[in-house]
Amino acid sequence: MSSLLAHAHTLMYTLLALMPTTAQRNSLEAILGLFLEAEGKPLPHYSKTKSESALSRFFNYYNWSTRQVIRHLRQKVIAQIKAQSTLGRKPFLQVIIDLTSLEKTGKFSAFKDLITVYNDKRGLHIVVLYLVVGKWRIPWNFRVWRGKGTTSPAQLALRMVRHLPQELTKQFQVKILADTAFGTKEFINGIRKLKYHDILGIGCNRLLIDGRPVKHLYRRGQQVRLEGLDFPVTLSWYYFKTDQGVFLKRYVISTIPLKASTISWWGKRRWQIEGFFKTAKHRFGLDKFGQSTLLGVYRWLILSIAAYLLAHWAYLSFDFPHPLDWGQAASLALSTFLPHLVLSLLLLDIERLRPLALSHGIDITISNCKI
Repeated sequence: MSSLLAHAHTLMYTLLALMPTTAQRNSLEAILGLFLEAEGKPLPHYSKTKSESALSRFFNYYNWSTRQVIRHLRQKVIAQIKAQSTLGRKPFLQVIIDLTSLEKTGKFSAFKDLITVYNDKRGLHIVVLYLVVGKWRIPWNFRVWRGKGTTSPAQLALRMVRHLPQELTKQFQVKILADTAFGTKEFINGIRKLKYHDILGIGCNRLLIDGRPVKHLYRRGQQVRLEGLDFPVTLSWYYFKTDQGVFLKRYVISTIPLKASTISWWGKRRWQIEGFFKTAKHRFGLDKFGQSTLLGVYRWLILSIAAYLLAHWAYLSFDFPHPLDWGQAASLALSTFLPHLVLSLLLLDIERLRPLALSHGIDITISNCKI
């Protein structure tokens, strides 16, 4: 995995080189350092190396190219995924789609139209397209849902699927995994036109063409005709255990004939994205933005995801015990990709504690360095 680590280093140098000034490069390092502390609260006022106002200007006003950052992230990810593929049968590229809410309170006057209520949660609601291939876990794209009466989450998801890079879709077998919110006629037919395979959750009250709901069926694996679709699908179901220990019956369909057990297995794979949502929020502060501009929020989300990817690359580069400890992976990424920042923070702590050390008869002297 040494080559993977080398590519990750190259990515870090590239991102820093995209910053127009030294001050902005230092701000980017400080921000990534906050995210890679992986404590879920990467707020600018916690920074020890840059002021809160400087980081606020970096997010909201400074002229650096967010698109270039995204482009280089994607290029490096694609190159590494392609390098890991093997000869023989095409491996699967799981394209997992879901909507998550970044809950917020207070007023956001600069983009108040984007703060809406969905499932009793007020905040910014984003549709995320998440890729899984082998050991790789990649949050590839996202779109903001603007509320009722606007482009639906299913329509947003279909647009993102259409823009998947051919470098990946031609090299892998694409399998689309999504929840009930994306089981619309438009989405299913759109994916079918792209010649991809869908495995989607549907509600228990989804109607067959004879008017019966699917919950009245008692045999898994049978082909059925759903109302609004011009072709048959294969139906199965599985039982999902909630955090409260309750088992819920989840119905799932496949747009190509498969065994019931296979459909259920793939249906459960959709839940991998929930793990990403929890990690991104609780470890990398995806939902902790407080910027005054829409650009600032967008940049916050991008850099939070970049920190997640750097930690993931660090995890793939070394032998970690299972299950994965994201705190340990992020700490390794921080010391590997931003060693100067780690050392600067150490020296600042020594300087801060020097009076305490002197009061106990300990004189700490640091030579040939500047704090």
